[in-house]
Amino acid sequence: MPVFHLILLAIIQGITEFLPISSSGHLILLPGLTGMADQGQVLDVAVHVGTLVAVVLFFRSEVKLALVGTGQLLLGRIDTSPARLAVSLVVGTVPVVVAGFILHATGLDHMMRSIAVIGWTMLIFGIVLYWADQKGAETLSLDDWTWKHAIVIGLWQAVALIPGTSRSGITITGGRLLGYGREQAARISMLMSIPTIVASGVVLGADIVSEGDFVLAQEAAIAAAFACAAALLALWAMMRLLRTVSFTPYVIYRVLLGLLLLWVAYA
Repeated sequence: MPVFHLILLAIIQGITEFLPISSSGHLILLPGLTGMADQGQVLDVAVHVGTLVAVVLFFRSEVKLALVGTGQLLLGRIDTSPARLAVSLVVGTVPVVVAGFILHATGLDHMMRSIAVIGWTMLIFGIVLYWADQKGAETLSLDDWTWKHAIVIGLWQAVALIPGTSRSGITITGGRLLGYGREQAARISMLMSIPTIVASGVVLGADIVSEGDFVLAQEAAIAAAFACAAALLALWAMMRLLRTVSFTPYVIYRVLLGLLLLWVAYA
């Protein structure tokens, strides 16, 4: 694949991963609307891994806390703040891992990669995000995150396996409905992306190794590196904007794009 195409994928992923507008949906739309060759799910996951590195770097304090909590869990301690954070991340990841395994094993993940599906999910879940953002209170923070809330947001996250839903958008929706503030809901969403991307990266990484496609592996590494750089900048901007801006601009974008895609799909 041309380097330009790889860089374009990386930029799209880096900009859209942390906005509630579906990075995977945009990656699927790239070949569908431009005529470029479909990059496939391996490169999709590669650029997600690049953004994973960006999340770890940006939220290094919280990641360090979760790692400390993991060590405490292994020692049988569950009554500390780091341990509760680690438990919540693990519990919140279970639904998407189970659902992802089923979709990957049955091939349904490939069948849903269409403009019509993305159009409907962009539109519907954009409206749901607006409703949750307007209805939700802003009384809870990351310190209030419990394993019960993690399960709820984890179930929302599993829905994001449908292209166009937006993993960040749907988990922020779940967080806002539970009463987390905008910035706090986004912070939880970003932290939950870490084990989720790791799980998908392991599955598709195993596919690369089993197929022995090392050219594809090189392309994946290039795309991941550029995605990481773009994501760091986008993440910095996203978290600053959330202090003063609601999610309404993203909702408007989703609704307009969804309507356009449905027109393209059915016209």
